[in-house]
Amino acid sequence: MQLEGKVALITGAGSGIGKAAALLFAREGARVAALSHTEDEVQQTAREIEAQGGAALAVVADVADAEQMQRAVAHVVSRWQTIDIVFANAGINGVWAPLEELQPEEWDRTINTNLRGTFLTVKYAVPYLKRQGGAVIITSSINGTRVFSNTGATAYSCTKAAQVAFAKMVAVELAEHGVRVNVICPGAIETSISENTEQRNLEQVRPRVEIEHDGLLLTHGKPGAAEDVARLALFLASDAARHITGTEIWIDGVQSLVRG
Repeated sequence: MQLEGKVALITGAGSGIGKAAALLFAREGARVAALSHTEDEVQQTAREIEAQGGAALAVVADVADAEQMQRAVAHVVSRWQTIDIVFANAGINGVWAPLEELQPEEWDRTINTNLRGTFLTVKYAVPYLKRQGGAVIITSSINGTRVFSNTGATAYSCTKAAQVAFAKMVAVELAEHGVRVNVICPGAIETSISENTEQRNLEQVRPRVEIEHDGLLLTHGKPGAAEDVARLALFLASDAARHITGTEIWIDGVQSLVRG
């Protein structure tokens, strides 16, 4: 098992990519702290891990809240004494709207959840990662890194671009401590993230350019599965990726190259 004896903290673990990664990491031997702001979902993730014979800890916290995240990390360490892997996956699409209609509080919510949440998740885990080395994986997106045609997704795309910059800065800072920091940039994936997306009046700002294809050439128009991203996260968390850090990897079936 690739993660035997490791302790993994996974945010956004109540559904989608985070849940798929939690289940996979557990099958590969990790003790998994599954974190989400939604208690029912994260408890279900923990139960499923335990049902397959793994070790799980359900943690309820808002990734944008410093006190909650500090307590969450302390809770994990009190249970298992360390953290070896951090998968900072929690995020929202937020509001997609023309810039003049996007409200400051809507901008702030997206920035706080996606970017501040990533910062806090990694910040409070760093002292434990530095003890023995480890891996940080961050979920970004094709938006803001390769794709800029989703007009109105300004706040979201800014957070996704910033996560890549954050990872590169922190990769250099933590390299001498044996901590690797990498970024996954998914394209269309079958998750529930669209449920927390609000789109308003985007037809007003969409460019008058016809895009003939959705870009999902490799999968013949079908989005990827959360498990596809989980397997990439597993690789980056494992010793197989021991010489990879400060790197973003797109997992989108060529979508971003077609639609960028």
